[in-house]
Amino acid sequence: MEHQSKRRSVIVIATLLACAPRVFAQPLAPRPAGSAAAGATKAVDASTLKGNWVRPDGGYRIAIKGVGPNGELEAIYFNPTALPFSRAQTSVDGTTLRVFLELRAGGYDGSTYELVYDPASDRLVGTYYQAVAKQKFSVYFARK
Repeated sequence: MEHQSKRRSVIVIATLLACAPRVFAQPLAPRPAGSAAAGATKAVDASTLKGNWVRPDGGYRIAIKGVGPNGELEAIYFNPTALPFSRAQTSVDGTTLRVFLELRAGGYDGSTYELVYDPASDRLVGTYYQAVAKQKFSVYFARK
């Protein structure tokens, strides 16, 4: 009897984890063609990424403390406790500042964020791949 109760609890928790991103992640509204970012030609400075970022749909947070010479990010994830990124990297593609973050701790098993810095809104915008559920979600982080 106790074994069945534990198994039922594990199934409920796994189901909640698989469904949680669908509940919280919001689709992104398309940006108008005439927005400031569409015609931007300014040089990109990766140090712009330093700071605290929050994903408003669930309170997930990223703290970026520094940017290394090869684009390595000194960053940590909070949900709500601190989890290290297995990989945190930024790159510049023309005038676009990209961020790639991978989690392997705390049951994330290879979940990733692929984000782009949007200077017009001062947000990190992109996709979250939830590896356990094998699903992608549109997300954004606002500067806190």
